[in-house]
Amino acid sequence: MGERTYFDWNATAPLRDEARIAMVQALGLTGNASSVHAEGRAVRRLVEEARTHVASLVGTDAKNVTFTGGATEANMMALTPAFEVGGRRSLRDRLFVSAIEHPSVLSGGRFAAEDVEHLPVNGEGVVDLVAVARALQRAKRPLVSVMLANNETGAIQPISQIAEIVRAASGVLHVDAVQGPGRIDCDIAALGADLMSISSHKLGGPQGVGALVSRGDIHIAEPLIKGGGQERGQRAGTENVAAIAGFGAAAAAAKLAEFERVVLLRRELEEGITAIAPNAVIFAAGAPRLPNTTLFAVPGLKAETAIIAFDLNGIAVSSGAACSSGKVQTSSVLAAMGVDSGMTRGAIRISLGWNTTKDEVHHFLKTWKVLAGSLLKEKRGIAA
Repeated sequence: MGERTYFDWNATAPLRDEARIAMVQALGLTGNASSVHAEGRAVRRLVEEARTHVASLVGTDAKNVTFTGGATEANMMALTPAFEVGGRRSLRDRLFVSAIEHPSVLSGGRFAAEDVEHLPVNGEGVVDLVAVARALQRAKRPLVSVMLANNETGAIQPISQIAEIVRAASGVLHVDAVQGPGRIDCDIAALGADLMSISSHKLGGPQGVGALVSRGDIHIAEPLIKGGGQERGQRAGTENVAAIAGFGAAAAAAKLAEFERVVLLRRELEEGITAIAPNAVIFAAGAPRLPNTTLFAVPGLKAETAIIAFDLNGIAVSSGAACSSGKVQTSSVLAAMGVDSGMTRGAIRISLGWNTTKDEVHHFLKTWKVLAGSLLKEKRGIAA
C-alpha cells in the first residue's frame, strides 16, 4: 500500500510514541497490581502514575479517576439510577440525554426505556437550553447526560450553562467528553460536571481503556462490574496494566497547543471544499466546534461512494461516527438537527490531528476536485 493520508482522528488517533514505550515497559513487569509483594507494588505504581496523569488532564484528583475498558463502559457505568452523594445513597428517577449522543448514551444505560427522554438540539447541533430547563421541571431527581463535543459535527455543547440548570433542578450531570481532552479545555470543575467519560485512543493511547471521572463526592452505588475490590470498588477485575500505562503516557503527552495550528488547516480545508463544490454544506459551521472536525455534504453525493473513492486514492475519511461495525449509515445526529435525509446520506467527516500537514490538506483538496467532478457528473447521468 502506498503512502496514506489519515483524516479519521475522531474515530481513533495514531498511537503516540510515549504510549507505545510505556506499554512495552509495563509488559516487561510481572505481578498483579492487587498483590502486596514487591512485584505487585511495582505494577501498582504504574497504574497510580497513569491515574495521576489522566486526572491532571481533566483537572481533578487521582482518587476521582476509575479506569474502565473504554468510554462506552464508562458511559454505561454513569447512566445508573443509583448514586452515592456525600456518602448518602441518592436515587435518580429519570434520565435526560441529548438527541445527538453516542449510541452508548442514547441506549439509556441502566434506566428503563420509559424513563429516558431525549433533549432537542438546534439546527447547528447545539442543545436547546430552554428545552433542558423545561424538561427538568418534570423530574424530581434527574440525571442528565450531554456530550462535551459532538463526534460527527464537532459542535461544542454549552456544558457549564447546562450544569447550572441541572444543579438548580437538584440533578446529576454526566458528560461524555471523549472528543475533548487534548483538543479543548476539559476541566471537570470548570465545566460543572459531576461525572465525565474519557477515552484513551482518542488522544493517542491504546484502544480498550478509558475512565469515568467524578467530581469527588459522587460515586456509583451499584457498580456495573462486580467482583473484587479493584478501582476502589467501582469496577471489579484485574487491571489492564499495559493499556492503563499507555493511557497515562498519552494523557501526559497531550497538549492543547498541538491543535492550535489545526484550526488554520481546517479553515483552508473547508474553504477549498466549498470553492470546488459551491453547494457543499459544512454542518454546525455557525457553532463553536472542535478545532479539527469538519462534516460536510453535497447534494446528490453519496457518502459510501465518496468514502470508497477517497480510500482508493489513499485518503481515510468517514461518514460520521465509527460505531457501526464498518457500515456506512445515515447520521442520527444530522437527523436530530433537522437535516433532510438526502443530505444525511451524503455526509462525510474529516477529522485532523496533531501531526496533520498542509501537504496532506492540499492532497485532499486535489483529490476532492477530481472526485467531486466525476462523482457529481455521474449522479447527473453525464459521462465523466
